[in-house]
Amino acid sequence: MGKVIWKPGTFLYPLPVVMVSCGTMEKSNIITVAWTGILNTNPATVYISVRPSRYSYHLIREQGEFVINLTNKNLVKATDWCGVKTGAKVDKFKEMNLHKEKAKFVKCPMIQESPVSVECKVKEIKEMGTHHVFIADVLSIDADETYMNEKGAFDISKCDLIAYANGHYYALGKKLGKFGFSVQKKKKNKRNKK
Repeated sequence: MGKVIWKPGTFLYPLPVVMVSCGTMEKSNIITVAWTGILNTNPATVYISVRPSRYSYHLIREQGEFVINLTNKNLVKATDWCGVKTGAKVDKFKEMNLHKEKAKFVKCPMIQESPVSVECKVKEIKEMGTHHVFIADVLSIDADETYMNEKGAFDISKCDLIAYANGHYYALGKKLGKFGFSVQKKKKNKRNKK
């Protein structure tokens, strides 16, 4: 059995699907984005790709900041809805019964229902063709205390995050391993010698 060859396209799946909030507390919007990711560790740098024809594009470009809000199973309907409706005609926070939460470092609201909100400051815009890429520094990561474990660490496995692949939303499943598990030495069983 061989592979079928298709013309070049966007088929790198699964992708994180996030709701990006932008604007101000008074005049805000949410755009659903699946073309997002990490670019660098230090300084912490992320990106989102947005079509210039989208209502949120101009809010982000003019203000130079946005918030990436991670999505979970509880937010799947709002995530989809905010991706197909335009903020030029509807108040997405109101229509989806989402609550604005004041951010610490940007004027954009965070989405209170999101397990994690990432405050971002645009440092560069790359015009790529159909989409423009907003490259941004991460100013703050705001995590919901609900997902902290008994040691005070954030437990992302409790978030029920979702992903996007080929036009569909998927719940992320169980953990299969951790970074480096394939080369990790196994601990030897210590037996009490009598």
